Amino acid sequence: MSTEAGTQIAVITGGSRGLGRSMALHLADRGVDSIITFKGRADAAAAVVAEVAARGRKAIALQLDIANSTSFGAFADAVQGALRTSWGREQFDFLVNNAGTGASVPFLETTEATFDEMMLVHLKGPYFLTQRLAPLIADGGRIVNISSGLTRISFPGSSAYAMMKGGLEVLTRYLAKELAPRKISVNTFAPGSVATDFRGGAVRDNPEANRQIAAVTALGRVGLPDDIGGAIALLLAPENHWITGQRIEASGGMFL
Repeated sequence: MSTEAGTQIAVITGGSRGLGRSMALHLADRGVDSIITFKGRADAAAAVVAEVAARGRKAIALQLDIANSTSFGAFADAVQGALRTSWGREQFDFLVNNAGTGASVPFLETTEATFDEMMLVHLKGPYFLTQRLAPLIADGGRIVNISSGLTRISFPGSSAYAMMKGGLEVLTRYLAKELAPRKISVNTFAPGSVATDFRGGAVRDNPEANRQIAAVTALGRVGLPDDIGGAIALLLAPENHWITGQRIEASGGMFL
């Protein structure tokens, strides 16, 4: 068993692709190791672990279905086992609740099944996963809940998704208050439109959508994963310990 007491460790849900992958790599560049989760793509997760190793840091991939809260106890045990085996630690430092999926359905056509999926993935899942993992977060640690620019900007077809992200933002403020005695800071980070495979690559692979988004964005383009991964790494830097209970948007200035 190796002991790396001085190493900071982040747990990043949905860390095998897109924004989560970028977060793990940017944190590795700043000397932070990671436990990333994946739902089904073990190969993609293994690729991120290899990329982190190429940067001189350590990452471990664990499977997690954020919609299945009955699995969270076993997942917490797996995290604790990984901490002990790979780092000689009992706790980690940062939790980034990033895993998610989208739904683009008009309000009048949204089914209960779609509503329930959005609730499980974006609200119930992060709520009870954070509850399970809170004892494993070191005092003075950080939690970042990934929300969306859609809680500020209303686009038709996103009511269920944005509603759950809005609930997550409220949870952020409550966690910031209730975990403050342990000096754990909790913030919401809200990306705007980013070119990833989210919603089947709806932004990344659609030139017309890119042009429309760029036209209403102050900085004149669609966001890229590294815009978000780099910002998360900065938010988790030691100098930002005094920021808590806040909603931080990284959208390039959409609809200012």
